Amino acid sequence: MARKLFVGGLPYRTTGDELKDTFSKAGEVASASIVTDRETGRSRGFGFVEMVDDSGASAAIEMWNGKEFDGRTLTVSEARPKA
Repeated sequence: MARKLFVGGLPYRTTGDELKDTFSKAGEVASASIVTDRETGRSRGFGFVEMVDDSGASAAIEMWNGKEFDGRTLTVSEARPKA
């Protein structure tokens, strides 16, 4: 079953494709998206990555949480459902 991960601390110039390529080093990525501001269309500095399986999600958290990516420190955790 796919697991959705929250990725915070992204550089504002990061694209969805870059995010997908980066997380594919930990396992198969089903989807990756960057959250953008509705008015300006600019990145808000975070996004979501959906990993195909639990082992890939766990590996991605271990590989990227607290690590530097393009000059910024990432926060990677399991995404919480919308309240």
